[in-house]
Amino acid sequence: MLCRLGAGRLRRPRLAAPTPAGGGRCPQWARAVASGSAGGPGGPGGPGGPGGWYEALAASAPVRGAEEMLLGLHAAAGLPWWACIGLGTVALRGAVTLPLAAYQHYILAKVENLQPEIKNIARHLNQEVAVRANQLKWSKRVARLTYLKNMRRLVSELYVRDNCHPFKATILVWIQFPMWIFMSVALRNFSTGAAHSEAGFSVQEQLATDGILWFPDLTALDSTWILPISVGVINLLIVEIFALQKIGMSRFQTYITYFVRAVSVLMIPVAATVPSSIVLYWLCSSLMGLSQNLLLRSPRFRQLCRIPLTKSDSDSPYKDLFAAFYTKFISRK
Repeated sequence: MLCRLGAGRLRRPRLAAPTPAGGGRCPQWARAVASGSAGGPGGPGGPGGPGGWYEALAASAPVRGAEEMLLGLHAAAGLPWWACIGLGTVALRGAVTLPLAAYQHYILAKVENLQPEIKNIARHLNQEVAVRANQLKWSKRVARLTYLKNMRRLVSELYVRDNCHPFKATILVWIQFPMWIFMSVALRNFSTGAAHSEAGFSVQEQLATDGILWFPDLTALDSTWILPISVGVINLLIVEIFALQKIGMSRFQTYITYFVRAVSVLMIPVAATVPSSIVLYWLCSSLMGLSQNLLLRSPRFRQLCRIPLTKSDSDSPYKDLFAAFYTKFISRK
């Protein structure tokens, strides 16, 4: 693999190609949020006041679209609002995020399969740079910079060759997180009567009576904390499933895992301060996320999605996951 180095550039042979209307009931906290105060979030001086960032978000086209989608689903299905929120979440996650998650796994599988080739290139490149550094009397800093520059170039060529740049795997985050925000704000508009249409007020009345079980009023807070705690537990479970399937995580991945764990715990008190309709959406979304993660471990489903086989794939992923979970959380001494 030894080849010429000119002006710090390393070359190598080419790789082989491989307020409700009509006097309806409105909770006191909802009226306070809708009316706001001079210095509060809904007041003129707060972020949700006239010209504030939150008001701009609440009246934005994506939030309007989410509202229309929910209203259309409710009108077409004729189901109570708690069922429409769950059904809408399943539909969105199934139609949008599941294909994107499958694509993410497709890209990550191809990147994983490139690792042996990348390690081989790194070994030979390191040897070549060492030889040239000795010949040209380079300092350690120059040799290191030359190695890094050429290694980045060669790895980039591999990603282009196999069309699997790791950044493509982040598309799921860039779509899923904004969608989660828009749906949450749309439901908040409905629950507080702040929707910028007459329909919003009638929806608030319907939400006040279209709950189920211990949360019959979807515009009120869940005083039992069952929904908020469920959201936190499901999110923590998703994080742990991710952590269990990663062996030998880097320091950065470890920090990210701890950060997401902290966010999952923080979501519990946050969820206790918003209407039950929003928390119900968060819970349904988290349950779909958990189901999605488990589904994407299935060898048959991965084959259906044409996700390449990798060295880390297992023929019995669910059995292995249960064994790892048992070892980490139950049987450890």
